[in-house]
Amino acid sequence: MAILHPPVLLEPNVNPRILIADDDRELCALLADYLTRNELQVETVHDADAALATLRDGAHCPDLLILDVMMPGKDGWAALRELRVAHDVPVLMLSARGEPEDRVRGLELGADDYLPKPCLPRELLARVRALLRRAGTEDASEIIVDALRLVPAERRAWLDGTEVAFTGAEYSLLLTLARRAGHVLDKATLTQEALGRPLERFDRSIDVHVSRVRHKLGEIATGKVPRIEAVRGSGYVLLKEGETPDAG
Repeated sequence: MAILHPPVLLEPNVNPRILIADDDRELCALLADYLTRNELQVETVHDADAALATLRDGAHCPDLLILDVMMPGKDGWAALRELRVAHDVPVLMLSARGEPEDRVRGLELGADDYLPKPCLPRELLARVRALLRRAGTEDASEIIVDALRLVPAERRAWLDGTEVAFTGAEYSLLLTLARRAGHVLDKATLTQEALGRPLERFDRSIDVHVSRVRHKLGEIATGKVPRIEAVRGSGYVLLKEGETPDAG
């Protein structure tokens, strides 16, 4: 299983660092100006290899990556697949192709969020802030559900003593379910609390993230793995071994 770099905790009063990888230089300049005016540090690159090189540079690794799908040479899909081998940096995908299938593909490859072009800079800023809040410092209290142990302050997870690597969105989803283990949470609640945004029409983001979390939990053989169950017409619930869900 991949070992992800630990999250970087920002010093007080240090503005988060955003890396934009997009071959549209005019758009990069517009977004960089807008985000900078909203107290974010922004660096821009114009191809996937440059983005991956920046991520490999530990001294300048961004707190969030905005990644375009269609770029010359290596595209955003390939870059996302490669970076997820070693990085859990939050990734917001941008694409002129806004079909649901493209959104699902991005999420399945490990993106935390997906925004079609053209988008309003204000909406992009809202998505960025939501992802950064989710990746920030959390309550230090550990959460234990059967063999699963979560340490929110470090955004790390162990199953039966083995550390499991999750992306930011996956971890936030699992943490949201674990905090109310045994209780069914609807998709609107999960989307708002785990992804930091309202549920959209035809939005399958939560379903995709649940599938990825289930797969990762299932990779480690243990006798007491909590399970995520779908409750038809209601949402999802994290259950201990032998437990049945409570309503609400």
